[in-house]
Amino acid sequence: MLRIPGHGDRHPDDIVIGPLDLSARVDEALAVQAVAFGLGADEVAVRRQIVLRHMTFPGARALGATTPDGRLAGFVYGMPNDRAHWWSTVVEPYLRAQGHVEWLDDSFVITELHVHPRHQNRGIGRSLITTITDGATEPRSILSAIDTDSPARGLYHSLGYRDLARQVHFPSAPKPYAVMGAPLPLLRRQDMV
Repeated sequence: MLRIPGHGDRHPDDIVIGPLDLSARVDEALAVQAVAFGLGADEVAVRRQIVLRHMTFPGARALGATTPDGRLAGFVYGMPNDRAHWWSTVVEPYLRAQGHVEWLDDSFVITELHVHPRHQNRGIGRSLITTITDGATEPRSILSAIDTDSPARGLYHSLGYRDLARQVHFPSAPKPYAVMGAPLPLLRRQDMV
């Protein structure tokens, strides 16, 4: 367990990072994702089935950031990459075109990482992603993020992720994504000095 101390009037309570039974708390996690990512009810319903299916895959793991009263402030989940999974089949041609297709092998995929806006800018996202990748046996991590300058992409860059392919188009996604990769372990703040 990792504890992120509360501070000030806005965040008086500690947040605890620890294992999450994502299948049991899928609706609560998707409520966080809906607010953080701006999802509608139809999209949440589709993602619910995806998350439940993902959690049956070998090596799938989830962590939650929990408030003192037990509510989720954020979550992350991921798994060892499998080239047969849908995500890999979509990004493979983009990575191949950039000479980075080898990143699909021996990588831990960060499938979702979301922090409720009320709890952002406290290091929760950083703690979630570094903690889950610290437990990975793979030598590297990959993920996809909307291809725009955003706080999320800034976080990933600060952790050592670099762009492997940009302008990646997922079916039914209105905006293009970037596929990013980083060697493990991820950079810590002290590594950047």
